[in-house]
Amino acid sequence: MKSMSVCVKAPHACRPRDMLLAAAPQRSFCMTAAGTVLGGNLERGKGGVKEGRKGGVDGQVRRFEEIPHTGRSGWLNLLKFWREDRFRHLHKHMERTFDALGPIYRENLGAISSVNIILPSDIGEVFQSEGLHPRRMTLQPWATHREIRNHSKGVFLKNGEAWRADRLQLNKEVMMSEAVKRFLPLLDQVARDFCRMLLAKVEREGGGGTGKHSLTMDPSPDLFRFALEASCHVIYGERIGLFSSSPSVESQKFIWAVERMLSTTQPLLYLPPRLLLRIGAPLWTQHATAWDHIFSHAEARIQRAYQRLSSSQGGEPEAGASGGRYTGVLGQLMEKGKLSLELIKANVTELMAGGVDTTAVPLQFALFELGRNPDVQEKVRQQVRASWAQAGGDPLKALQGAPLLKGTVKEILRLYPVGITVQRYPVKDIVLQNYHIPAGTMVQACLYPMGRSAQVFEDPLRFDPARWGSSREEGRGGGFRSLAFGFGARQCVGRRIAENEMQLLLMHILLGFHLSVPSSQDLETTVTLILQPETPPRITFSKL
Repeated sequence: MKSMSVCVKAPHACRPRDMLLAAAPQRSFCMTAAGTVLGGNLERGKGGVKEGRKGGVDGQVRRFEEIPHTGRSGWLNLLKFWREDRFRHLHKHMERTFDALGPIYRENLGAISSVNIILPSDIGEVFQSEGLHPRRMTLQPWATHREIRNHSKGVFLKNGEAWRADRLQLNKEVMMSEAVKRFLPLLDQVARDFCRMLLAKVEREGGGGTGKHSLTMDPSPDLFRFALEASCHVIYGERIGLFSSSPSVESQKFIWAVERMLSTTQPLLYLPPRLLLRIGAPLWTQHATAWDHIFSHAEARIQRAYQRLSSSQGGEPEAGASGGRYTGVLGQLMEKGKLSLELIKANVTELMAGGVDTTAVPLQFALFELGRNPDVQEKVRQQVRASWAQAGGDPLKALQGAPLLKGTVKEILRLYPVGITVQRYPVKDIVLQNYHIPAGTMVQACLYPMGRSAQVFEDPLRFDPARWGSSREEGRGGGFRSLAFGFGARQCVGRRIAENEMQLLLMHILLGFHLSVPSSQDLETTVTLILQPETPPRITFSKL
């Protein structure tokens, strides 16, 4: 998305030297604490990640300080990253560094230090030591905003027992199978409406003979609108009309606010937010203003939901106030009353803020890969058609009968993970690659290089949704290879919404359109809060 515009487009790159006290950049966020490039010119190894380190000559576990690293001074590393604009290609830096140093290395960036790993077996060791209350890296700019505005924090920013108590309540409404059955029809309705809108656009603007319309376009603005419409329908229980010919300016501003919030996070991640607040830095002001708009958007819908539930009972909302009608995640939480209104507001706001780009961008990659792999596309379509015909309009049955759809989403997130790392802090000392890792060390599983490693996946650069049902692939390391939504108790709370949202849209698109691409050249990618294409791919939609 371009900043300060209601047009929904992918953000453009900016130079990091503009990030500090000037106007906020449009693209600059990384979700990780990883840092410098070795010597600035690492060559990609032909054999993939180097062999794992063995013990010392005496066979003893090596000291933490002996782990290969990319430079001891975090502040010099940070300065170098900003000066050379390296944050945008952090995923490529990680890939090169693993090739040069092996499957584990240390990284210092500013005041943040991490141990970076790539192999599923090591990630499994971290999982075993994450404890009852798993922790991941705190995004301090977000936490500071909540504190200075006196907002409650949601599960994304909480830790300890407070996190666990909230998370258990949210799981019941967004993660459990019964919850999925309730919200799946809402997602299906939005996906169908999107495809009707797309068909009308292809017939109106596309070329071709009678009944053979096709249209080549950048679908990213429409995908962002789809993601917001779907999220609002599931979370708030209401439609906001983004598929109309004149979508509301308010909703377009919400999408802009999410983009501005994400793009201003990265420089604030490595600098003291309260210092920037004290000196009135425009960067912090723009970040906080974006969050304020996101919260006000949520507040308006929460108030409407509260009034609906109250009026249905003639007073305070009570359990069962909806009379059996599904009222969305927000309505369910309010009816049950297990969380305070402030905690509900904090958590649904986080769900909304995290539910737009994180589905719209992977859908861009999915349409591109299906378009440039027509044989794979046809196999998925055939399975989808057969399953849809047997499902009788039931979206749950349709998805269950089309495992290649799920494989498509997993394959896209393997090649293009939404967040390029997953972080944990072990609660006890562990050993990784025969190196001692003290308790409390931030350990990062680096998903982009792992997804493209020949040590983890056979023929890793090939787009193959069927690999996820292959016994041969499953035998190459078992679990901890599909981690785009994290793992364990602290995996992404919106996972079930996102997975089903993407599968349903792809299902309906494949039922109605053949996909192709003007260019099958690999997409150049960049890192903001999430991995995304430097330039959104153009897709040709041909009516079937």
